Amino acid sequence: MTVTAQKPQSTSDRPKIRPTNIAQQSWIMVKRNMIHTKRMPEMLSDVTVQPIMFVLLFAFVFGASIATGGSASYREFLLPGIQAQTIVFTAFVVASGITADVEKGIIDRFRSLPIRRSAVLIGRSIASLLHSSIGVVVMAVTGLAIGWRIRGGVLDAVLAFVLILVFGFSMIWFGILIGSVMRSVEAVNGVMFTVLFPITFLANTFAPTEPMPHWLRVIAEWNPVSSLAQAMRELWGNGGPAPASAQLPLHHPVLATILWSLALTAVFAPVALYAYRRRTAG
Repeated sequence: MTVTAQKPQSTSDRPKIRPTNIAQQSWIMVKRNMIHTKRMPEMLSDVTVQPIMFVLLFAFVFGASIATGGSASYREFLLPGIQAQTIVFTAFVVASGITADVEKGIIDRFRSLPIRRSAVLIGRSIASLLHSSIGVVVMAVTGLAIGWRIRGGVLDAVLAFVLILVFGFSMIWFGILIGSVMRSVEAVNGVMFTVLFPITFLANTFAPTEPMPHWLRVIAEWNPVSSLAQAMRELWGNGGPAPASAQLPLHHPVLATILWSLALTAVFAPVALYAYRRRTAG
């Protein structure tokens, strides 16, 4: 029996590894996450089916029982609130995705590649913003179908959508923190529902804050979600300015939303990066 020795592959036959920068690496991660969503379209249910369900449920079931106390209809009062709730849940998407990648060993595989660790986070963050933006568009179309209208100027309307993305970016860091600390997707679900649902309901998202007890109204009006919702209502022309008795953030909602976004990012970003590095350290 003769044994034929195989000639070892020369280095010239191997595919060349081209150096890439952080932007290219991050974009690859974005495409990876979007392809994952394309292959599992049921992952879009939280930004397609659920927003439509919330809009129709509150507009037709609860809308007749809730007085807005202003010139705008409840449907115009409602849409900015649901938009704010949807972008807050961007943190949920990020946290679940990071935890799932760590559980499945995907992060370990990424560490063996010639890419920066931060590219994984940037790609995940951008993909999550795109994911949540689908929900914003779906709700806007649904709102237009049931009578919601943008009554402000074009620049004000664009600024409102920009504020949504800016606030969503700050919530991403909270999601990275939770996704890096929690050990399972089930734990992420429990923590995020426990934290995010009270934040989005204890605000002016679905009902005015004026009828609340004074101490509860103060908490609700200092809630950054209230500032975001009030800013969108004013920019879209879906209601007038806050009443004189409202807390300071609601009298300057656009500025308050920007400041809240910067503050949340400054608080959560360093802690989230530390937790992520510690979780993925080999």
